[in-house]
Amino acid sequence: MNILITGCNGQLGSEIRLLEKDYNQHTFFNTDKDELDITDQQAVNDFICRNEIDGVVNCAAYTAVDKAENDQKLSTALNTEAPAYMAAAIGQRGGWMVHVSTDYVFNGKKFTPYVETDTPCPDSVYGNTKLAGELAVSKFCKNTMIIRTAWLYSPFGNNFVKTMLRLGGEKSELGVVFDQIGTPTYARDLAVAILTAVEKGVKPGVYHFSNEGVCSWYDFTKAIHRIAGVTSCHVKPLHTAEYPTAATRPAYSVLDKTKIKETYGLEIPYWEDSLAECIKILADK
Repeated sequence: MNILITGCNGQLGSEIRLLEKDYNQHTFFNTDKDELDITDQQAVNDFICRNEIDGVVNCAAYTAVDKAENDQKLSTALNTEAPAYMAAAIGQRGGWMVHVSTDYVFNGKKFTPYVETDTPCPDSVYGNTKLAGELAVSKFCKNTMIIRTAWLYSPFGNNFVKTMLRLGGEKSELGVVFDQIGTPTYARDLAVAILTAVEKGVKPGVYHFSNEGVCSWYDFTKAIHRIAGVTSCHVKPLHTAEYPTAATRPAYSVLDKTKIKETYGLEIPYWEDSLAECIKILADK
């Protein structure tokens, strides 16, 4: 198959690129904004037709959650309109699409793990533009797999793990919220899940994916420092109200992963095990 990967230089796209060598029966077209402007509908149509693309894995997104509150135009362009262009173009060719979405489509007030059939209720511009993107890709490409994920990190790009490692080395004390609960997701594990789905055959619908287990951002930070051997920084728990942000975060955004595990026979690693793997890679760099 000819497979288009968008956002190939981001956290998830970079991990997919590392794994592509194990799937050399396919031809991957790795693109970022320099290779393909996904906000240009004609450019998207031309690229997909010219390269006879069979499927699209959309890893591109506007993910600056707080900036999105004042930049709705760009957030909408990247999270809603661009996925719609890709879905329409690949849908016309009878192809498939894997579209990555977010736990932010929920407001986090449920307090039991979210399943795919729960009604979305976003509380931020970012969440609203991502939900609109989900609806758009489902409309324009019937063979679309939407994967909602959360708390993504990797050795690539900017993310919470790398920030906490840096701050742990710079500061003697650090405050992190303890009353927002979710599950970290190692981008490598998500990349494996996506390529497994592609290889076994994309089954349309909404799926949830994160690592196994549950923690708060405070717990996450403590684990990062413990695994990395950071001992000079005291981490203290904060209430969300003590750390105001432009965008409202879900208080509880644990995702139930039963559907994707049963559909594709996945064994998903525990979040601390994957975190240790990522930190080892960062240390080796």
